[in-house]
Amino acid sequence: MRKALADNLMSMCAKHSEQMAEQWYQALSSNSRTASHRMMPKPVCLRHAVSVYGNLGQMYFADNCYQTVGRILDVASFAEDHYARGIPLEEVLYALILMRRQIWLYAEFQALYNAPEDMYELVQSINRTLLVFDYAAHITAQKYRDMTERGKYERLPRKGK
Repeated sequence: MRKALADNLMSMCAKHSEQMAEQWYQALSSNSRTASHRMMPKPVCLRHAVSVYGNLGQMYFADNCYQTVGRILDVASFAEDHYARGIPLEEVLYALILMRRQIWLYAEFQALYNAPEDMYELVQSINRTLLVFDYAAHITAQKYRDMTERGKYERLPRKGK
């Protein structure tokens, strides 16, 4: 892939991580498939999204992508925060889907890819970004299973209960 196109995408995510996270949060908080996230404080949700968007380039270009994704999710306590707040795994995974989707919505808005000759590079970028988020989903599901089996984390009480 022409590295310039991927660099542009990763730079966009890092530079606009807060705006992207805010738009993602709007989609997250209004989606019926992620209703439990309404119980999670907005700053916590935004912190997770900003961390993913801000570090996407690191994950994208890593020699060991899986390991880098795991490290960045660990630093942000992504799975642990969601698990402790009682957010069902399927909603966490759908939140990742919405997060991934926001990248392409924002890139389209920024007109990052618009030339016909960019199509091959666009497909390559999409495939690599999908891989990053597939790894994030797998790592999150694995951590949920491990935390459930060990009973390691006590879930936080939900708002209104």
